[in-house]
Formats: sequence, C-alpha cells, structure tokens
Amino acid sequence: MFLVVGCSSGDSGPGEAAGGVHVVEKGKLTTCTHLPYPPFQFEQSGKVVGFDVALIDLVAKNLGVEQKILDTPFENFKTGAFLNSGQCDLAAAGMTITDERKKNVDFSVPYFDATQALLATKKSGITSLADVKAKGKKLGAQAETTGESYAKAQGFNPVAFESSDAVLNGLRTGQVDAVVIDYPVVQGWLKDKANEAEFVLGQNIDTGEQYGFSVKKGNTALLAAIDKAIATAKEDGTYKKIYEQWIGPLPQATS
Repeated sequence: MFLVVGCSSGDSGPGEAAGGVHVVEKGKLTTCTHLPYPPFQFEQSGKVVGFDVALIDLVAKNLGVEQKILDTPFENFKTGAFLNSGQCDLAAAGMTITDERKKNVDFSVPYFDATQALLATKKSGITSLADVKAKGKKLGAQAETTGESYAKAQGFNPVAFESSDAVLNGLRTGQVDAVVIDYPVVQGWLKDKANEAEFVLGQNIDTGEQYGFSVKKGNTALLAAIDKAIATAKEDGTYKKIYEQWIGPLPQATS
C-alpha cells in the first residue's frame, strides 16, 4: 500500500533538508507506518492523521520539508528493512522501544508512555487474563506487537491479526473472545457507541512500555532533529495540545 501526505514533487531523488539532514526524497520527510492504528495513525477523509503524524509534522516543519507517509507491514519496523533500503527516513507506528529492536534501529527519546489493555465481549464475562484462562476462551492480539509478546509470556497462544482493524473485527465476529492491545487504541474504539455496547474494558496492564520513532542506525542528524522537536513541543505546550486532540487528557506525569 502507498499513501502520501503532502504535495507531490517532480524531483523524487534524494535531497538535503535544513541542518544538513539527508532525506530519501527531496523536499520530503518520508515516514514508514502501518495503517490503521488509531489514534496514532489512520486515514480520515482521504488523509492520514493521528498523534504520530502530528508529531512528525513538527519535525518536517523544522526541517523545511513536508511529511510523506508510506503504509508498510509492521514486521519491517522490527528489522529496520525499509530504513536500510532507503525507502523511508524514519518509522512512526506506535512502536515500543525494546532492546531487541535497538539492535536493528536507533530510537528517538520516548514520546509516549503506553500500557496494554484487555478488551472482551460483554457476553464472554471476561474481565482479566485469568478469566480467559479459567474459562478456556480465545485470546487475540496484533501480530509482531508487544501485546502479542506479553500474551505469549503469560502462557497464552493468541490468535494473531495483521492490523488493529483486524483485531477488532476478530473480536466482533467471534473469532476470539478477548484481545490484548495498546490501551489508547481501546480508548478510541470505545468512543464508538456500538463498540461500547458490545465490548467491555477489562484489566489495564502496565508493562512499562514507551513509544519511540526509529531511524536507520547511525542517522544521528535526523535523530537529533526528532528529539529536538519532541523536547520543544513538550516545553511550549504543543505536545499537550496534540495529546489532548488525539488521545485525551494528558497525565500529570507526562507534562
């Protein structure tokens, strides 16, 4: 899949942005992501929007370029494949910083404190992972995510779905009785009255996760630009506005 944010350019070759930051396409900051993953990145009225998108737009603005978005398989973010091949400048996909992933990519400073959540069908009577196990119910998760890894670490063999939309559809169609996925995603789903009527939020699972944006190993110039944009946004209140727009009230610890 290929989705673009920003205007097209006749010159699609590599270029240099402000501060000597090299970009894979002149005038663009090309971001690899995996759609949809609301509220971090998803398509709305033909445009890709969300929390991650808004933050990277700040980076692009500082560099004097426009953000361009490529929709790619999530497993590539663990290996850094699209960064290494020169298809993207960075990856932004609600991605947890882990030691394993650090072997293949360099991460920005953390920009989001994340937790996992259990969402179940109301008819299942499930409110915890212990219930899933005791009742012999089916658990689902998004493939290649920390939610899937956590479920496996707890002794489950979750049904793996390719995207967050597929996770929700699996729950809705009875392929699974409950799912483990990032709490902000669940928050977004439950804003829909139909989902709220059908599903129940179970336990909140604090795994100590933090999200980061990733770049090709050794790309220190772009990494510095990303870190600076995040720091400035937190200092001047822009981060708070973006957080409240896409996520909800900003926790005090994040201010």
